[in-house]
Amino acid sequence: MDNNIAALFDLDGVIIDTEPQYDIFWKKTGEEYGLNIDHFEQVIKGTTLPNIIAKYFSHLPEEEQKTVATANRTFDLQMELVPIPGALEFLDELKKNGIRMGLVTSSSSEKLEVVFKTLPLLPYFDTVVSADRITKGKPDPMCYLLAAKDLDISPKHCIVFEDSFNGIASGNAAGMKVIGLSTTNPAESIREKTVKVIPNFKNFSVEDFLSTII
Repeated sequence: MDNNIAALFDLDGVIIDTEPQYDIFWKKTGEEYGLNIDHFEQVIKGTTLPNIIAKYFSHLPEEEQKTVATANRTFDLQMELVPIPGALEFLDELKKNGIRMGLVTSSSSEKLEVVFKTLPLLPYFDTVVSADRITKGKPDPMCYLLAAKDLDISPKHCIVFEDSFNGIASGNAAGMKVIGLSTTNPAESIREKTVKVIPNFKNFSVEDFLSTII
């Protein structure tokens, strides 16, 4: 198998089905602080917590900003972690076929510690890029370019799996092909921005993955 190919995965909405839980938290938070932003929970998807605080809560006193951040971190550590259908099996199939993999997430290393203790994910990944390793979050391409650098693989040989508009934009900006998961947004809304859209990994094989490189 060609080891000059990499599969790069977002976490929430791609490997674990946590986005509905985030929707409830951020919708409530946006309303509580009177942001008056339609579908706020959708607007911020895929972005890091520091970026969310800086962009949408900077008008608040510093102590209130810290309160929002702390509430989110507490929520992160208490979420139910359920894999997207077929995700673990697909990761296993890629690993057995020698495909190098990276996890590229806006989550903090603190949250990842909990995820890795709950689900057997870490052994699959050759690199992990979390919010703690970047200064510019999605939709900036920094995170995906860093993952490609870690793996010493050209961006054009990387396939990104993403669900959010910000994540898809990040992968595209990095010069990578993006496969979209319609777990968060309707398939039609992300189709033009991706090379393929899938609902989950149940009927997606290594052969399907490799066909996107051609």
